[in-house]
Amino acid sequence: MPIPQEPKIISGNSNPTLAKAIARRMSMHRGRTLNLVDARVERFADAEIFVEVFENVRGEDMFVIQPTSNPANDNLMELLIMSDALRRSSASRITAVIPYFGYARQDRRTKARTPITAKLVANMLTEAGIERILTMDLHAAQIQGFFDIPVDNLYASPVFALDIRDAFKGQRENLMVVSPDVGGVARARELAKRINAPLSIVDKRREKAGEVAEMIVIGDVTDKTCIIVDDICDTAGTLCKAAETLMEQGAAEVHAYISHGVLSGPAVERISNSVMKSLVITDSIEPNEAVRNCENIRIVPTAPMFAQAILNIWNGTSVSSLFEHDTLSPIYEGLYSDG
Repeated sequence: MPIPQEPKIISGNSNPTLAKAIARRMSMHRGRTLNLVDARVERFADAEIFVEVFENVRGEDMFVIQPTSNPANDNLMELLIMSDALRRSSASRITAVIPYFGYARQDRRTKARTPITAKLVANMLTEAGIERILTMDLHAAQIQGFFDIPVDNLYASPVFALDIRDAFKGQRENLMVVSPDVGGVARARELAKRINAPLSIVDKRREKAGEVAEMIVIGDVTDKTCIIVDDICDTAGTLCKAAETLMEQGAAEVHAYISHGVLSGPAVERISNSVMKSLVITDSIEPNEAVRNCENIRIVPTAPMFAQAILNIWNGTSVSSLFEHDTLSPIYEGLYSDG
């Protein structure tokens, strides 16, 4: 079997822009052009998915880039079918690069007779021949334990910390990191520690699913520039209400840093009309035209981090080194000043 000379990248239809950006970054690191593997991922007339790989991948170390975002079922099936095609083509190893891991919010039984869909998806990915997972900001860290294969979970907080240092120069001492609920305190504390800022919490109570009845701010946010931190923004209802609550409690400004901009339904309109001055998301999910055109939504790139993580996996070196500022900052050199 031939020894792989370079990692090979293949992309589905979920986020080809990110896949191409990762390939460009890897080309810069390797000093040679790394193109996406030539393939077609199409649909028959009845919407069945068909995959054909046009290059020889026998013995190759394959990385399949495919967030399982909306439409989650289509993108998940694309990933499974691509992995099966690669396995049957004798690829030596298949790593699924899933910047946004769909179905992660169904990680436990909240009521009787409900599924644990995150575990089901983990089983499906493993059965498809995937031998390793690379993802970012899983909704619940314990999902890594649903897999019997290695899972590398990257974090957006180091990239957010770089962005905050650059965007809030001169007012760092006035920053306050806010968790929009009690469950996200660990994530918010991690970012607060990185930028040396205090932490506040918005405690929310729901009367029924999707509706927030009451919000209480724990901590003094008076005259503070508040930064709400969370992993997912879906319809943006909770996020916008949290921003309003903070402003009512005397905050000077409210900004938000969200790892995955799902932004379904009325989300973009709500954000446009919100008291939030800005919403910063990553490109883990391909932004639609409305998101790209929204004046108070800004997108930070993850391609530099994912490219380095892929190279580290391929080389057999540490992925967790990317959690540190001193390691990540040079990767983003030119995008942010180290202020």
